Amino acid sequence: MGNFLVTGGAGYVGSHLVRALADRGDTVVVVDDLRQGHRAAVPAGVELIQLDLADRRSLAEIFAGWKFEAVFHFAALSLVGESMRDPLRYCIENLSNSLGLADAAVKAGVMRFVLSSTAALFGDPEAVPIPEEAKLAPTNAYGESKLMVEKGLAWADRVHGLRFACLRYFNAAGADPQGRIGEDHEPETHLVPLAIGAALGTRQPLTVFGTDYPTPDGTCIRDYVHVTDLADAHLRVLERLEQGSVRYNVGSGTGYSVKQVIEAVERIGGRPVPHSLGPRRAGDPAVLVASSERLKAETGWAPRFGALDDIVRTAWAWHSARPQGYGDR
Repeated sequence: MGNFLVTGGAGYVGSHLVRALADRGDTVVVVDDLRQGHRAAVPAGVELIQLDLADRRSLAEIFAGWKFEAVFHFAALSLVGESMRDPLRYCIENLSNSLGLADAAVKAGVMRFVLSSTAALFGDPEAVPIPEEAKLAPTNAYGESKLMVEKGLAWADRVHGLRFACLRYFNAAGADPQGRIGEDHEPETHLVPLAIGAALGTRQPLTVFGTDYPTPDGTCIRDYVHVTDLADAHLRVLERLEQGSVRYNVGSGTGYSVKQVIEAVERIGGRPVPHSLGPRRAGDPAVLVASSERLKAETGWAPRFGALDDIVRTAWAWHSARPQGYGDR
């Protein structure tokens, strides 16, 4: 049992980690500004503090009031398209808030820090599956902002001894297998919920961005990792931090194209996904697939929901039962 701070813990991936911590009996404090998060995603018994991470004084007071064993940091601006329209906002806010949080942790003596990072660090990879040693060359400002944060954490380790884990994951998807929580963004940019919403009639027909990529069917290929498996990866790296800071890629190791995801939704849902074809989006690499071999070897992690149909099935169950999500927009 332990005490943990989770920023962005009312959001999609963060809330699934909070559930995992609460389910095993840990004490959790969630800090979330609720711009994208939901109070209903935070389980009973977990303290939710609505706070902008830019409020350094209040953040310091939280650290003074609790003795945390580690910080899990999910809160960030994370829309690729938006980052290409407003790159300076992404670089400034994501860097400032993340390193401000790390600074508060160091000053409070909390020396374990787990960052929700991104595969967007790799840009257009030279080879797939992508190992941790691959060249870091983001093609969008969101990825660049996360790379800047990782570099800052490296200095915090070098100078202050902050042990950090950067989990560079690919496309989070799916929902809690028990149906307690799921994905609810506005605007929604993730393919799986957009395809499901189109099939259910709760969203507009889907647009497929780009059909001329150098892939077998011409559409982008991504590595979809179940959100519950992501939460498990975050828990497993805590013990690994005792040996030093780490960077891991987290994915199923299998890539699926946009067309294959549409087909899976149609297969699971038993109805068509209305969609149209559109041009490419700026900053979208053709293929992003993870090599998670290092994470598996060093922590024993393995995806429980590695197959695309298993991921889509949990997402379909959530969205069909809660077509308006948490209903708090």
